[in-house]
Amino acid sequence: MNALIEFLDKLMPNFEPLREEFFECFYDTLIMIAVSGTIAWFLGVALGVTLVVSKKGGILQNRALFTICDRSIDIIRSIPFIILMVLLIPLSRLLVGTGSGLEGSFVALVFGTVPFFARQIEQVLSDLDPGLVEAAQSMGFSTTEIVFKVYLRESIPGITRVTMITFVSFVGITAIAGAIGAGGLGDFAIRYGYQMGYRDMIWLTVVVILLMISVFQFIGGIIVRKTTH
Repeated sequence: MNALIEFLDKLMPNFEPLREEFFECFYDTLIMIAVSGTIAWFLGVALGVTLVVSKKGGILQNRALFTICDRSIDIIRSIPFIILMVLLIPLSRLLVGTGSGLEGSFVALVFGTVPFFARQIEQVLSDLDPGLVEAAQSMGFSTTEIVFKVYLRESIPGITRVTMITFVSFVGITAIAGAIGAGGLGDFAIRYGYQMGYRDMIWLTVVVILLMISVFQFIGGIIVRKTTH
């Protein structure tokens, strides 16, 4: 055990004095994922469903609604995230009381994730066998029942897959948010890995992020296997 500790000290000589700050930044990243990620997931699913049901031939065809949602997604997706964060500062102040720091990043993280995720949800739901929807309609299912019992239930494997893809992208933008004032692992890597030249801290940050993604993908893989039929 002592040999392992000595090896780690040699491998990461800067970790001991920065340990508390590293764990604080790690906690900030987890908060960003838990709060913004959860909100973005629900909004992305809701927007993806809206696109599918309101498009031409959808169960609630509405050209105006579809066009508004479709164009809004394209516009937001075309804005680089770092610029989007600046543009959303007034909205962040209105919604969460601040445009900077950890809380100030929540709004930008949601806006930066939802359009990307909604597009993927739209694609997953569009690939569902139309016969299932037609069968549900013939049995008298309501629109709500079709959405939850057909579209969403039958698409769980696909939704899980795109959630895993989006999670990787989401962790990436949390690092960007951290680098410009939101805290988290991105901020830690920039301050100590880049500005102060502590290369071991950059590698530590990379390893931790890879482990987070691997755990999430492992759990997602289990869900996909259990729900695929």
